[in-house]
Amino acid sequence: MTATENSAPAGRQADRQADRVPDALAAAIEEAVSHYPVSTRSASLPLLHLWQNHFGYVDDSGIEWIAARLGLQPVNIYELVTFYPWFRREPAGRTIIRVCRTLSCALAGSYALREKFCEAAGIDPADDHHGFGCAPPTSPDGNFSVEFVECLASCGSAPVALINDDLHERLTPEDVPAIVDSYKP
Repeated sequence: MTATENSAPAGRQADRQADRVPDALAAAIEEAVSHYPVSTRSASLPLLHLWQNHFGYVDDSGIEWIAARLGLQPVNIYELVTFYPWFRREPAGRTIIRVCRTLSCALAGSYALREKFCEAAGIDPADDHHGFGCAPPTSPDGNFSVEFVECLASCGSAPVALINDDLHERLTPEDVPAIVDSYKP
């Protein structure tokens, strides 16, 4: 499918993600599927990652589009989106702050670090991320989301946070305000 094959018929919602698939995303999806010639079902997770990286989350139309592309039932894609906490069914902030909470980071202060990130981003530290398709707590201006995650594979430099694609190591609560300021639009 190409972007031109996904144009919305007159009178349909224009905000469906599947109606706005750009040619570059469609090409990346086709390239990813080509790596799974025996079972295209195996391309489900790579396609979900591509989709979410482009749109920020996966809506119902995205689930249906990916399922159709892979010859699957929508429930086969829905079960992945709702099982893996990395995927979201609603938008998160423009900048996503993931604070590691596994043992090394927890012992090194990641709980205080998450609280400080929430405060610096204008998020109530008591807000909790429920995972399974929900967006993590997000600032009122939509610029930041903060969530706890399991191991970021940098135990030797704990505590750590992954901000979008940038790993920040050996963090202290005092580091947080300047880091958050550096990601403000």
